[in-house]
Amino acid sequence: MTDASGFDLVIRGDRVLIDGTFVPAEVGVRGGVIVRVMRSGTDAVSASVPEPAATRTVELAPDEVLIPGLVDTHVHVNEPGRTEWEGFASATRAAAAGGVTTIVDMPLNSIPPTTSVAALDEKRRAAEGRVFVDVGFWGGVVPGNLAKLEPLADAGVFGFKCFLVHSGVDEFPPVTVDEMERTMEVLAGAGDSLMVVHAEDAALIEGAPHPHSPDYADFLASRPREAEGAAISAVIERAARTGVRAHILHLSSADAIDRIAAAKRHGVRLTVETCPHYLTLCAEDVPPGATAFKCCPPIREAGNRDALWQGLESGVIDFIVSDHSPAPAALKTASGGDFADAWGGIASLQLGLPLVWTEARRRGIRLERVVEWMSAAPARRVGLSGKGRIAEGAAADLAVVAPDETFTVDAAALEHRHPITPYEGRELAGVVRATYLAGVPVDRATPRGRLLRRAATTGRATT
Repeated sequence: MTDASGFDLVIRGDRVLIDGTFVPAEVGVRGGVIVRVMRSGTDAVSASVPEPAATRTVELAPDEVLIPGLVDTHVHVNEPGRTEWEGFASATRAAAAGGVTTIVDMPLNSIPPTTSVAALDEKRRAAEGRVFVDVGFWGGVVPGNLAKLEPLADAGVFGFKCFLVHSGVDEFPPVTVDEMERTMEVLAGAGDSLMVVHAEDAALIEGAPHPHSPDYADFLASRPREAEGAAISAVIERAARTGVRAHILHLSSADAIDRIAAAKRHGVRLTVETCPHYLTLCAEDVPPGATAFKCCPPIREAGNRDALWQGLESGVIDFIVSDHSPAPAALKTASGGDFADAWGGIASLQLGLPLVWTEARRRGIRLERVVEWMSAAPARRVGLSGKGRIAEGAAADLAVVAPDETFTVDAAALEHRHPITPYEGRELAGVVRATYLAGVPVDRATPRGRLLRRAATTGRATT
C-alpha cells in the first residue's frame, strides 16, 4: 500500500470511476499524479490504513461522480494567424469548463499550418503560458512536405493529418490518394506515427450540386455519403498495403461501418471517431438558413444517427471527439444563411460530455461507456498512457460531474470565443462542477496547462 502521508489532494466519494465501474473510493494525489486509489470498505486492509493527511480534501456530494478528465484529440484552436476565430486561452478555458483536461490541436486554420518544425515551434510559442489544460499538436500533410514529416515526428507531434478534399483554407491543400499512400509508407517507419484522414472523395464532392441556398437538404446533397464511403475505402486499402496506423476522422456516414468492421477483422490497423453533432442532431431538424449546423462532412438523417450509435456500441467506432471548429459570425452566417457560403464547423468543446451523455441516457447507455469513448479510448490511440483513467500512476486529471443535473445551453455563457452554437436553448444533463489538472482545480485566471510531446520512439507523451 502506498504511503498515506503528505497528499496534495484527497477526493472521496460514493461514485468514483475505476476500471469501468462507479464504486465508493478515495483518490490520493501527490505531485500531480494519482498515488493511491482505495475502494472504500472492500477489504480488511482499508481498516488498517490511516486517514491520509492532505493539503486539500474534497468530499463528493451525493449527486456527484468523479471521472477522469476527457481527452479531445480533434480541436481547431486556430492560433496563430486566425486567433479572431479562436485561441489557446479561450479554447482551453472552454475545454476545462467541459471537463476536458487534454486536447490535441489540429494543424490547419492556424497560419502557418503545422506542416514543418518551424511552424510547430511558432505554434508552441503562441501557446506557451496561455493554456488552461494540457495541449498536444498534430502535424499536417500537404503536397510537397514529405521530407518534413520525420523531423516533425521527432519534434513530438502526435501524428499527421491530411485531407482528400479541399480543407476550406488554401494554405492547407489536399493530397491525392497516391500522395497519401506515400505518406503512409514514411509514417509506418517514422516511430510508427499515426495517419489521420479527413475522408471525403474530392471528385465525388466536385460532381455534386452546390447551389446557393438556405435549404439544408441542398447542402446535404452537396456532401453525399458516397463521397465519404469512397474515401474511407481508399484509406482502408492503402493502410492495409502499407501497414500504417490509420484513423478516420469525424465519421458522419453510417454506410461505411460494415467495411470498417471488415477491415478491422482483417488486421488493418484502423480506428474511427465520430462527434457529438452526428450523435445528437439530425438533418430533418435543421431549420432553413441555420448555418450554425453546417459542418463537413455533414450532419445526416435520424436513421443514420441511430446507426452511428449502434457502431459505437458494437465497438466498430472507437471514440467520440468534438471537431471543435469555431469561426466569427461574419463567416458562420455568411450571406444571411446561405449554406454554400457559410463556414463549416461546429464549436462544441465545452458541451461534448453533456451532449453525448444526454443522448446516451435516452438510449439506455451508461455514463461509464460515455467516459470510455470520450477519455480512455482517445487517450490510448494517441499514446497518452497516463491519461483517461483513475489509477495509481496516472495523471491526476479529473472532473467532478453531476450527471442528473440539467441546464439550458446559453451560447453567450460559453467560454469559446464566439457565441454561436446549434445547441442554443437545448436542455442537457450533466453539469461539470469542477475540473482538476494535475491535481489542481482549473480556474479562469491561471493557465497551468502543459505543452505535450509524443516521443517518436515509444509513442508516449512527455511535456
